[in-house]
Amino acid sequence: MWSSARRHELTLLAAGQPWLPGLLLLGRFARPIRKVPELGWFVADPLVARQIYNDSTHFSIVSEGAAGHWWAQVIGDWVEDLFEGPGHTDLRTKVRDLFTLAHTDALVERVIGPDLRDLRERLAAGETVDIAARAQILVGRSVSDLVGMRPEDIAAAIGGDYTDDQDALFLRLFHHVEELVNLGFGTMASTTLDPVALARARELATQLAVNVPDAYARADPDTTLGRCRELGLDVEHAGGLAILMAVAGTDTLASAMTRMVAIMHDTGQHRALLAAPGRLPDAVRETLRVTSPAYLVGRSVTADVRVADRDLRAGEHVKILTWTINNAAGEFRVDRDYNPETRQLWFGGGRHLCLGAQLVHSELTALLEALTAAGRPWEIVERRYRRKVFIPTYEKLRIRLAR
Repeated sequence: MWSSARRHELTLLAAGQPWLPGLLLLGRFARPIRKVPELGWFVADPLVARQIYNDSTHFSIVSEGAAGHWWAQVIGDWVEDLFEGPGHTDLRTKVRDLFTLAHTDALVERVIGPDLRDLRERLAAGETVDIAARAQILVGRSVSDLVGMRPEDIAAAIGGDYTDDQDALFLRLFHHVEELVNLGFGTMASTTLDPVALARARELATQLAVNVPDAYARADPDTTLGRCRELGLDVEHAGGLAILMAVAGTDTLASAMTRMVAIMHDTGQHRALLAAPGRLPDAVRETLRVTSPAYLVGRSVTADVRVADRDLRAGEHVKILTWTINNAAGEFRVDRDYNPETRQLWFGGGRHLCLGAQLVHSELTALLEALTAAGRPWEIVERRYRRKVFIPTYEKLRIRLAR
């Protein structure tokens, strides 16, 4: 019998893509690795997943079947060097200090601290708040700041009025990015975009980058664009990196935020956290484990290799079932200790471990601190799942503090 929390999660996944829950649940039978005709190899074992992540000799993120190949079509072949060539290591090394705990905590406090204090006060006053909409706004604010884009830059890129309702502007940014992400539909068998989808993806990406040259010229060195300028990275490549970060850090983080609030309520673990506030970092880690917003990660095989007693051939695809692997550890529990087997597989692994992992932790921590500040559990007044989206999330999640 599935728990209430698991039923809601599976329903949410199905609302986004009807076939997704079946794939992720059946993926358990792929452990450690199993070949599916027409689709390639599916991996449901953490050790095998980590082996593949750490093997850049036989596996690629930029060949057909992987995310880098998708992005190279949209913003240019130079992405291959940024993702996998010498430029990848060089760039990560030079921007690493932008993603330390001290820096990301400071960014979160400066950019969304006032929003979170307003959220805390509204809840304490007995108001009902839509966490789904609030998450989209919070994420939009933090990502735009990270890449050095002011509200007027966003308005110039995608339209909207930055002088009046900035919340509406950041919601507009979220939906613009979500449309770009949703063009990932249909890439299970191949990451080669059809001409219509490719044209739209390029249009959306170009709109996002329209004001990058101005932002690049005056961005603070503590932002990604500013750091790229200081490092001598040309404006086109810096703009492409800004787009990549904006897309990677928008839908997935908003999904994790809303699902964290729902799962903690549905499992009753928000009460457990209130009784043991020192478990807050564990609650964040559990959120990322159970939700695994990047539910599946692709790699392409570039050279014949033997993995877990299976022979993988050059040109084949590999699908790492992140959600399946992470959820095998069990239901959400704030008292679950660190699991070295899964570690941070929800952020990938190896040289492609998510650069913004610490920012995600800082944002989720700050949101959870705001929700628990009153020392009272919350209750869900209304929920609605978002339909036909690549990254499953809530359309609406209205909560209030229990009376």
